[in-house]
Amino acid sequence: MKKFLLILAAFALLCCSQKTPEFHVVPMPESVTPGEGVFQISGKPFYVEEVLDTSSRAAVERFASQLSLVSGKASAVSSEDSGQPVRFLLNPNLGEEEYALNVKKNGVNVEASAFNGFLYAIETLKQMLPEEIYGSAKASAKWNLPVVSILDSPRFPYRGVHLDPCRHFWSVEETKRIIDIAAAFKLNRFHWHLTDDQGWRVEIKSYPRLTEVGAWRDETMVGKDFEQFDGVRHGGFYTQDELREVVAYAAERGITVIPEIDLPGHMVAALASYPELGCTGGPYEVRKVWGIAVDILCAGNDEVFTFLDKVFDEIVDIFPSEYIHIGGDECFGSRRYKGEIPWDNCPKCRARMRKLGIKKGPEARHYLQNYVTARVQKMLEAKGRKIIGWDEILQGNLAPGATVMSWRGTKGGIEAASRDFDVIMSPNKFLYLDYYQSKEQDKEPLAIGHYLPLEMVYGYEPYEGMEPGTEDHIIGVQANLWTEYISTPEHLEYMLLPRLCAASEVQWCSAENKDYKRFDASIDHLFRMFDVMGYTYAKHARGLIGLPGSEQKAAPAEDCQ
Repeated sequence: MKKFLLILAAFALLCCSQKTPEFHVVPMPESVTPGEGVFQISGKPFYVEEVLDTSSRAAVERFASQLSLVSGKASAVSSEDSGQPVRFLLNPNLGEEEYALNVKKNGVNVEASAFNGFLYAIETLKQMLPEEIYGSAKASAKWNLPVVSILDSPRFPYRGVHLDPCRHFWSVEETKRIIDIAAAFKLNRFHWHLTDDQGWRVEIKSYPRLTEVGAWRDETMVGKDFEQFDGVRHGGFYTQDELREVVAYAAERGITVIPEIDLPGHMVAALASYPELGCTGGPYEVRKVWGIAVDILCAGNDEVFTFLDKVFDEIVDIFPSEYIHIGGDECFGSRRYKGEIPWDNCPKCRARMRKLGIKKGPEARHYLQNYVTARVQKMLEAKGRKIIGWDEILQGNLAPGATVMSWRGTKGGIEAASRDFDVIMSPNKFLYLDYYQSKEQDKEPLAIGHYLPLEMVYGYEPYEGMEPGTEDHIIGVQANLWTEYISTPEHLEYMLLPRLCAASEVQWCSAENKDYKRFDASIDHLFRMFDVMGYTYAKHARGLIGLPGSEQKAAPAEDCQ
């Protein structure tokens, strides 16, 4: 009897050792049907159907090359069908970003109709493998895929992340790292905030002073003290060759770069470069403090629109994106500011308002901004592009065809959709990743304020509060990372991860497919990914607060109420 029990225990242990691995993929695919067993993929040859486009084939080759590197066994890629077990096949019946993935014990079939579908299938395969797949050297691991059938497509066509290099300048290499991590979680838009009061970051050859002068500030305020400065000159800009390099790099990873030229406010760096573009003629200097300036482009000066036209000529030549972001936020100072703005006393602006029939009153400035927005919108339409603007562009009368990015909560997006404008939801309460991740702010690196934990990002529902029948106007969701108080790559990545992963499930997964407990069960998998990839990340989900080297244990939850 004892011998029988020992045999039974050994059999049970064997069964457990053959158990299908846990499934940790973020964002979670829409339909997952697990099977039993695994497929050992290392060293297996790949078949790429000859009709696949060049970009899709290149993506498969990169995956095969990476697998060969980390496993130490070569996976050859061929378009000659000789029964290879790993097969990438064109399926025109699938949507542009949809893919089907079928893993059996004897092979893998990947089907998609377009480049992004194949990319997302590959990203799913990588997350199903040991985390060492993201490494740069041979690793000892079991290169097994679980047997599973997946049919997957995103909830929203626009899935974005935003980066601000104006408050603090980020190198091309660090920018590529942000694009890499966005691609790993199936985002497809990179919103690049290239101009602001504290720095102009894009080379414009027709206006060289924008980077000679506007890309540099003499010093920067220290912490949150508006009276103390560090005495260190700060700045930098991207050459047009560098911009094209980033655009191409992102495109290889299925990501479209959307540049932002913020106007007519947030233009102090441009005004410092060309003072004649302002209402007063200056003097202006590139802003050394954070916050919001009232200095603004002169809406009554036609030279301003000549300037913008030439700038956008160069921008659209560099960026092939369907959309150009034109800002439009905070044109008249902070929400608490009730004083005059340059437009109020500018003879050229007053003449423009009279010509347009804009009557004096509190709404006059909004209608004048509408004029600027509409004129730039027509300017970009003539160049074959559409505009996105922050939700302030809704004030007054917004011309049809604009897309609204709702950042001041969700109210602007809800209103825009009810007025038949397309909307990208980016409410600060849920998706501003420069906010603190813990209530124990003394343990955190300095942040702008507020509180946005991982669970709150994950819990955001873009359709909440929408008027029935307007949901289709929500074309996407975006997470934003502003960098007033972020000056190092480590701090930047700490603020981004893993909250961007939570945002990716908001962007990709249907509402009914989201489950924070299931997501939390994948956190350790994400942390191992980040470790292998060399990213800094926040560990609040596992009870630690602070950057590496200064991590502290979180206080019990009841002490943080």
